[in-house]
Amino acid sequence: MADWSAEQYLKFEDERTRPARELLAQVPVLAPRKVADIGCGPGNSTELLVERWPQAAVIGVDTSADMLRQARERLPQQKFIEANVAHWAPPPDTDVLFANAVFQWVPDHLKHLKRLVSGLESGGALAVQMPDNLDEPSHILMREVAFEEPWRHQLSKAAESRDMLPKPGVYYDALRPLCSRLEIWHTVYNHVLDDATAIVEWVKGTGLRPFIDPLDLHERKAYLAAYTARVAAAYPPQADGKVLLRFPRIFFVAIK
Repeated sequence: MADWSAEQYLKFEDERTRPARELLAQVPVLAPRKVADIGCGPGNSTELLVERWPQAAVIGVDTSADMLRQARERLPQQKFIEANVAHWAPPPDTDVLFANAVFQWVPDHLKHLKRLVSGLESGGALAVQMPDNLDEPSHILMREVAFEEPWRHQLSKAAESRDMLPKPGVYYDALRPLCSRLEIWHTVYNHVLDDATAIVEWVKGTGLRPFIDPLDLHERKAYLAAYTARVAAAYPPQADGKVLLRFPRIFFVAIK
């Protein structure tokens, strides 16, 4: 895929930051020495970590140059590094690993979650949140349109960019033997958005990217028109004209 767009992502900053706040509230570590924000994006989640633990050394890790640029502008005193979590190891003395909406993009992410938990010292925490929405209309319709002509040839593999997440029990069985405590929960958000076009703008910053990045300007316009029409049918307006974007997410906090 092309590089992420911090500007597109931040169009819904409050809604995107809400799960990070709720995940952070469940991390019981009181005085970590070092904290890593894995998949820090434009720094909105890193900002929460700095506010929670001002005495800690907080670093942000991401693969996107544009996201890191925005993060450095937002938090010029913090350290941000460009790295892929699949090939990255936390610095020594890191007591909190925080990962908001990143591991759904990491192939074989269970392996990496186990590696990260195993590397923590006693009392350290791995806190993870991932969208669990591939069965929602917003994402089903992406795939349906992609498999139609004239996009089928270019986009037939786009759906493979993210795998369905395992069930909570799979995470439990994989991580519980490695830690002293493991909390897992789901939250289903109903984000109030202006209309179907707003839903499309939301997913353009994340899940829709594998479907539109390969297309030229004309193809992209046609694909988005077809997709938007189906989204409008799937998300009818409420009494006040707004629409509700149903958005399930899975959370877990593993304490070493």
